[in-house]
Amino acid sequence: MEEIRCGACRRKLGEGEYTRLVIKCPRCGAINSLRAESSIPERHGASNTTGPHHGSHHSLDRRQTPPRRAAPEPLPAP
Repeated sequence: MEEIRCGACRRKLGEGEYTRLVIKCPRCGAINSLRAESSIPERHGASNTTGPHHGSHHSLDRRQTPPRRAAPEPLPAP
């Protein structure tokens, strides 16, 4: 994993792998726009069974809120 540091004050913002990342430094407020120099190569021998959008979150983009429940019936007055 690669350390991700602020370009202005060098504060460590995180660790990880990315292709594009925009993150605001909590210390100095600088906006850091980072782009990987090369894309992360796909692992050899791994099958791409999910189709052409492997690794994307398109299914999450189409999420719907669950249907609302009907209001409960009022209790009879004593």
